[in-house]
Amino acid sequence: MHKTNFSDYHAVHKLQQLALHPFDLTVEGNLSPQRINSFIAQACGFRFLYATERVSAEVITALIELAKEARILEKMTQMQSGDVINTIHGFPSENRSVLHTATRDFFQHPNQSQRAIEATKEAKQEINKLSAFIQQIDAENTFTDLLCIGIGGSDLGPRANYIALKEFKKNNRNVHFISNIDPDDTVSAIKGLDLKKTLVLVISKTGTTLETRSNEEFVKKYFIKAKLKPEQHFISITGKGSPMDDPKRYLKCFYIWDWVGGRYSTTSMVGGVILSFSLGFDLYWEFLKGASAMDKQALTETIDTNLPILGALLSVWNRTFLHSPTLAIIPYSQALARYPAHIQQVEMESNGKRIDQFGRPSEIQTSMIIWGEPGTNAQHSFYQFIHQGTDVVPLEFIGFKESQSKQDSTFEGSTLQQKLLSNLFAQSIALAIGQKNSNPNKFFPGNRPSHILLGKQLTPYALGALLSYYENKVAFEGFLWGINSFDQEGVQLGKTLAQELIHCFTKSNDYALGEAFIQQLESL
Repeated sequence: MHKTNFSDYHAVHKLQQLALHPFDLTVEGNLSPQRINSFIAQACGFRFLYATERVSAEVITALIELAKEARILEKMTQMQSGDVINTIHGFPSENRSVLHTATRDFFQHPNQSQRAIEATKEAKQEINKLSAFIQQIDAENTFTDLLCIGIGGSDLGPRANYIALKEFKKNNRNVHFISNIDPDDTVSAIKGLDLKKTLVLVISKTGTTLETRSNEEFVKKYFIKAKLKPEQHFISITGKGSPMDDPKRYLKCFYIWDWVGGRYSTTSMVGGVILSFSLGFDLYWEFLKGASAMDKQALTETIDTNLPILGALLSVWNRTFLHSPTLAIIPYSQALARYPAHIQQVEMESNGKRIDQFGRPSEIQTSMIIWGEPGTNAQHSFYQFIHQGTDVVPLEFIGFKESQSKQDSTFEGSTLQQKLLSNLFAQSIALAIGQKNSNPNKFFPGNRPSHILLGKQLTPYALGALLSYYENKVAFEGFLWGINSFDQEGVQLGKTLAQELIHCFTKSNDYALGEAFIQQLESL
């Protein structure tokens, strides 16, 4: 494999020159209706409006040239075909395929590589098990609540998707989550539950995750105290042969594989059990269909329909060439309240890397810091900083033409949904053009870039497509930056040291730094 540096690409030098004088959105007439209608891409029910980014046609052409030089479409094809791309060349690493796309590749034009076919077959076997299990639960009508125990990718994505689709959930089907090892999290989640009607879903690929194991044992004590048998209420999602792959301990065991990373696992059983239990299997299937459709779009050559490539190119432009360190994701949909947190993990755990795929220190900055809250709440929180702060924060807005519930109210001549969308569009315009004023306190500099993902309604299909957009966008960013987006060694060191400190509490270790902190604790 050729050791190409980012600076070796010819397009990089063009983009560096263009970045010296980026498109000025504040010049009168530069942001026009014609520009808004021209800078648009669409796929899978979403329109991608990027006229309010600091890009010209020349910049877009150069970014596309960069994509071709970096062979990112070829690399996406390799990823979806099951090639081993989770690797650091020349150094020990995970050396795995990255095939989360196989967990939803059941629709039009499935991948025909042998590795992808095998992975999809494994995923479909679990789908069939899940369908039968949900049918059984529905027929028996025994369980009304699902208590999920997981952390990281086993919590953030599944929780975000459940919250996003709660409007569609069945009556008397509720899902609750425990992730933090903080005992108060468990006590709060379990409070008020009728344990006789509660299933407990325990999620850990290795079956050894400390937080998950600890919380599982804590919850079991509640069931035992209520004289209920945990093995009749607990189900697991884990790797084959792990300590949690045990039919004696669990009512049902579902599988996940090493070719699915935790943060990419929400279309696998990790998210599937939760969505099928709460929404019904048919709506989970629609969710998978939307994700698969966007996966196929990620393989298309034309930028007009390849939204993940366009999103990645704009990220690289804003991060690498315009040097903006953060990206705010602002959904103008309360249902997506937890999506910024989920995408924060997908992006920052994937692309927060200081070395390239050959183990060399990266010559460029990678990964934007992802943060955000729903609009319009965010407008009354941190938008002061976004409009007039000393740092430029690019924004990715998400909005929908129709409300999810299809219920609305008219006040002063317009509906609430129209007011919501008016705020979204107004913020994008205001950030772009700014406002001149002789009073410096009322001066808005403008040239604050943003783009909008605009859909018709937040349905299961739309949410699946949105999830896939982000997953593939992050992968494309990594391909462009030349890093491995699919391991996460950065989460290991602190966890290892935590074990040392735990032993200090039990006096079975004399780790000096840990003892110093524990002495401070004991002196409180």
